[in-house]
Amino acid sequence: MKYLTKEQLSGFEHYKYSSIDTSPLSIYVMHPFWNTVVKVCPRWVAPNLLTFVGFLFTVLNFILFSYYDYNFYASSSDHPEVSPLPRWLWATAALNLFLAYTLDGIDGKQARRTQTSGPLGELFDHGLDSYTTVFIVTCMYSAFGRTDHSVSPIRMYFCFWNIFLNFFISHWEKYNTGVLFLPWGYDASMLATMATFTVTAFYSHTIWNFDLGSLSCGQLFEIVFYVSAILFNVPVALWNVYLSYRDKTGKMRGPLEALRPCFSVVSFLGLCSFWMVNSPNNVIEVDPRAVYFMTGTIFSNICCRLIVSQMSNTRCEAMHWIIAPLWLMVLLLVYVPAISAFELPLLYAVTMLATVTQIHYGTSVVQEMCHHFKIECFRIKDKSA
Repeated sequence: MKYLTKEQLSGFEHYKYSSIDTSPLSIYVMHPFWNTVVKVCPRWVAPNLLTFVGFLFTVLNFILFSYYDYNFYASSSDHPEVSPLPRWLWATAALNLFLAYTLDGIDGKQARRTQTSGPLGELFDHGLDSYTTVFIVTCMYSAFGRTDHSVSPIRMYFCFWNIFLNFFISHWEKYNTGVLFLPWGYDASMLATMATFTVTAFYSHTIWNFDLGSLSCGQLFEIVFYVSAILFNVPVALWNVYLSYRDKTGKMRGPLEALRPCFSVVSFLGLCSFWMVNSPNNVIEVDPRAVYFMTGTIFSNICCRLIVSQMSNTRCEAMHWIIAPLWLMVLLLVYVPAISAFELPLLYAVTMLATVTQIHYGTSVVQEMCHHFKIECFRIKDKSA
């Protein structure tokens, strides 16, 4: 099955990377560190291999936390039958995240160093980043868990959506401006997550069992998620899009065309919210991890298709194909009692379908681009050959 059209492949041929990074943390701390680290990396190592290995470190964290704390009860005193997470796991998670973050930071530098920069590298990087969000944040929830000092699974679910939308907005912004404005929050959130894992490794999860006034530690983190988006990320993105129209430096699409990528993600957000609020079996409480993973997987696939469109300068699809059957399933679950008994199996079926769809789409697109540009994804070809 071919996912990329001739128009998209042609658009990739003319693509040029354009980004602006104004974060002081990124400019003065992280980039100097990455510039030093990349010198240690052998020149024969393909940049995409660095990207993929870094991604696998986040997947490894997700698998470890799923094994030891599938239902997020390890930090809860109300469930003594569940053992607290061992401290070595928190230390391992911090190390894995550090390695993932570092590899993600040096892959582009390795590409320029080996003169292998191209559209495949950026697409591969950002596509995996869209999937990484669900893995990292799910692990973060285990630090607080389902306790009185945390937030409920459904409130955490909307924290996920806050992070998903911030990632999406950055690429929607580039879809209309042609420039990727790197958000300040990315580096800060990665360092904060590493710090959380490290502190938990030294002092155990009980370090987060405190209240500040009437707010628990988990609620404070929840507030930080929303405030950073409302006060910084969203207004800055909207301002940049406005400037591109005012100064005629962007794509100059009409209002409906500019908002076209948002139709899928907004529909999916509405579908998910309706399902979780009206779930006949309160599925978010029964298996929150499956809900998080399913949502993050479908979101990543929607986001990957947007990234393909903005990089190839082609029209983004208005609606992802999976939205319609999902709406039908959710409506039947909510309003047909006989169907509601199968809610959990249907959740698992949708999760499997979404995962297979994501893997097939990602591998197919990479193979199509490798074939078109006559390159290999994980190996630097001999230029003389």
